[in-house]
Amino acid sequence: MGRKEFEASLANGVHAQLARMAGQWEGRFRLWFEPGTLAEESVQRGSIRVLLGGRVLLHEYTGSCAGEPMEGVALIAHHLDERRYESAWAESFGTGTSIMFSTGDGGDPRLSMLGSYGDGQGGSRWGWRTVIEQPDDDTLDLRMYNITPAGDEALAVEVNYRRVLPRTT
Repeated sequence: MGRKEFEASLANGVHAQLARMAGQWEGRFRLWFEPGTLAEESVQRGSIRVLLGGRVLLHEYTGSCAGEPMEGVALIAHHLDERRYESAWAESFGTGTSIMFSTGDGGDPRLSMLGSYGDGQGGSRWGWRTVIEQPDDDTLDLRMYNITPAGDEALAVEVNYRRVLPRTT
């Protein structure tokens, strides 16, 4: 894809949709280790910035988990040539010393990406689905799902953000 396609996406396409997420956010963080059993609930604060002329989002966030400070960072983009979302995510609690790479179909009306992680003991990899929805300019919902090697999917993390400062790009 050329510059014209990117400019069109930035003006009125997927990149314009991504840019709507820019700003300062605060909301409820919830964590489940087992389906249906809430393990943690706390406040999470996040900043989302548009980088590289609108090509990439940078989501930086802080909160607490299991009584310890938590911080994370995610790069999120839409690859026009491949027609897919791509992300790289690292967190002081959830990813250990690794970076999780995820991709998702650009045709999905939600921003949905799938990555995977090892069980730490050499067993089968687990899936990790991240879904981001923005029902309006001041609300941003992030949901992350564990997917067992057998394919069973369960909500693991939910963040319900509300905008705390006007949108910036």
